[in-house]
Amino acid sequence: MLGGLTPRTFLARHWQKSPLFVRRAIEPPHLIDERALTALARRDDVESRIVQRRGGRYATEHGPFAAIKPSKINWTILVNGVNHHVPAAEGLLRRFSFVPQARLDDVMVSYATPGGGVGPHVDSYDVFLIQGPGRRRWTIGARTFVAGPGDLIYLPPGRRHDGVALEPCFTYSIGFRAPRGAELAAAFLDWLHERGLPDARYADPGLRPSAAPARIPPQLGIFATNLLGRIRWTPPDVARFLGQYLTQPKAHVVFRRGAGRGSSIRLDPKTQLLYSGDRFFINGDAFSLPRRDRAAMRELADRRGIAARRLASQAKLIREWQRAGWLRMGKS
Repeated sequence: MLGGLTPRTFLARHWQKSPLFVRRAIEPPHLIDERALTALARRDDVESRIVQRRGGRYATEHGPFAAIKPSKINWTILVNGVNHHVPAAEGLLRRFSFVPQARLDDVMVSYATPGGGVGPHVDSYDVFLIQGPGRRRWTIGARTFVAGPGDLIYLPPGRRHDGVALEPCFTYSIGFRAPRGAELAAAFLDWLHERGLPDARYADPGLRPSAAPARIPPQLGIFATNLLGRIRWTPPDVARFLGQYLTQPKAHVVFRRGAGRGSSIRLDPKTQLLYSGDRFFINGDAFSLPRRDRAAMRELADRRGIAARRLASQAKLIREWQRAGWLRMGKS
């Protein structure tokens, strides 16, 4: 899939460094047809958009869409999180598990008519682009080439690129999460707030008449400095926050209750189960397990599935997750 490179070599040579183009990296995939893709775009639990090129301008509409009428030219529909709904897309995503799951995001599928695309742009995250049925002309920097079914492109962040459909075609984008510092800090402060930040009421019983009423009282600045200086956190606090933050489902994601019994456990494609040390995180929740069950839970997290007997002592927890729709029971 990586043009003869091992994952280790690919990561050393290309990851966040330079693009890679591989002809016939995989068997030409066909994850979903146009009809099923547009059906997903009409759902309110799916992120989607339609981009129409008019001359040198691109008009974008965001779903869900009540009705979709594709144009014969210069038209693109893009649907995020297709791996949540199409098993073949989930299987494609997991082929990239040589990158930590905390970084994996989702599979976005785009279908374009001739001339369709989203225009030249730069992404702030790593992305693999896999060509499905049809051909697309790519311009990456000063290089232009045509990608056909099964071809793979890797782009590190910050590389300007532009893909234009030469005929009706599908492109599958495997994106990776890359939280920004300000976003992470804001989320951490929210997390601390939920757990009780220091609180105090400002008081100024010795207040005197002010000759400059618009001036902020120095005492108020001192009060704020002292209060903020009382905010404390520890490395375990940060680790717990990060695990919950990285597994928190996106706002539009909906889980549907599972039913039935079986000899195997498989995580729902929308479920994110991660671990750090002896602590585990699932869909925004943190939990701990007895030592005897930790290895099996790590295996479930890494492989996305496991024999049910391996976690028999956690049957109550597994049933709760099943009712929440976070996993499925099936045959081995």
